[in-house]
Amino acid sequence: MNKSVYKKLGKNIKKRRMELGYTQQELADKIGKGLNFVGKIEVAFSKPSFDTIIEIANALEIKLKDLFDFS
Repeated sequence: MNKSVYKKLGKNIKKRRMELGYTQQELADKIGKGLNFVGKIEVAFSKPSFDTIIEIANALEIKLKDLFDFS
């Protein structure tokens, strides 16, 4: 995936996280990762594995296809 895909994915993760009222730390705790890791994903500095994306989708109670909806 290219950088723009990760930027859009990060924005969708942040948007959903905020809709649920979760802090980055709360999301990090739910997926067993560090706070910095979540922050880096949201700004496309880090590229999460597919397994991590699945964990994030589950934690955010959202379907994978909706995380990748960039319309």
